[in-house]
Amino acid sequence: MRLKAIPGLVFCLFVFVKVAVAAPPGDVCSLPDDLQHELATRYPGARVIGLSDLEEDDRGFFQKDHRDSCPGLVKVDFYGDGKPTLALALTKKNGKTDQTELVVAHRVGEQWRVAVLGTGGASPYAPVVWSQPPGQYQDIDGRKTVRSTRPVIVFSKYESWAILYAWTGSRVTKIWLQD
Repeated sequence: MRLKAIPGLVFCLFVFVKVAVAAPPGDVCSLPDDLQHELATRYPGARVIGLSDLEEDDRGFFQKDHRDSCPGLVKVDFYGDGKPTLALALTKKNGKTDQTELVVAHRVGEQWRVAVLGTGGASPYAPVVWSQPPGQYQDIDGRKTVRSTRPVIVFSKYESWAILYAWTGSRVTKIWLQD
């Protein structure tokens, strides 16, 4: 009777060991190889902002709202065409501060089209990026409204500033959500 149970036990151990030693999930801030190459060419020395780049309070705010996402990378159907599109907060050391740019990378055919949407300025503290669903958004002063039929991009330095970017079908428009 004991011998009949051994093959089942061996099978269970094999499955358990396979699961236990499986490769850890990919880095949430990693980019496709071809995009990484494109960005390295255009922005030498720049890298995607990660959780370790955020000050402690900002890290807590980001993780509360976005869990284990990458603070410098978000997948977003910004142009509404269903093609791979990433919004990236890229940072580069500039002396004692970091210079950050918000970049959108849109895969069209075999190429990535990359455009700078804004800058985070030189600061020792890193901004973050995330996406919001389509909808109506109003600026901080209540003077300008954006109605977006596509997801939007928010670029923010917690407790300081936040800018929303939306694609209108022909151009990018932006509004200040916080200043």
